[in-house]
Amino acid sequence: MQAPQDTKPRWERRKDARPQELLAAALEQFVERGYAATRLEDVAKRAGVSKGTLYLYFTNKEELFKAVVRETIVQAIGEAEQDAAVFEGHSGELLRTILMAWWDEICTTHLAGITKLMLSEGHNFPELAKFYNEEVVKRGSDLITSVLVRGIGRGEFRPVDPAVMTPVLIAPVMMLMMWTNSFMPACEMPAIDPHAFMNTFIDTTLGGLQMAAP
Repeated sequence: MQAPQDTKPRWERRKDARPQELLAAALEQFVERGYAATRLEDVAKRAGVSKGTLYLYFTNKEELFKAVVRETIVQAIGEAEQDAAVFEGHSGELLRTILMAWWDEICTTHLAGITKLMLSEGHNFPELAKFYNEEVVKRGSDLITSVLVRGIGRGEFRPVDPAVMTPVLIAPVMMLMMWTNSFMPACEMPAIDPHAFMNTFIDTTLGGLQMAAP
């Protein structure tokens, strides 16, 4: 049986895809140039449209940046939240899954450049920093905290303070991301196998977190 063909005119199919094309172009531009140096006309040119066309979809650079973050990082967090809600196994495996997905889907892709951008420019754009904190940092942190609370409640983790343990879990991943994306390419530094690092970090963490078997 043949798949149904898209009968829309070519120009109309192109119009339907245009917001995603603009977001993809904007992501590349923000990562390469930073927030302050990115110009909407450059994003439009990269997407192959006029600046006026871009304004049909996004009113300004701030809204474009927010849309990029929501369509990528925030969406990934939402998917992780859904997966965590139906996960039935040990909380240690859930924690491993979430941390490894964060590394593979965010830290090893162009999306790592958005985190780097916020670290370097967030203080110059407080409204963007507030947005990023609320929709990315806080939401991602809350997800990790919920796994810790789950593990403690099920007797799988020691009764640590989740508010303290959450940033302890986040900090090494952030360090590895900066090391591999910023320092190693530019400096003569020892190479790190990211997956070996992540697995060692998670194994060590779980060794301290998990309750001893009776």
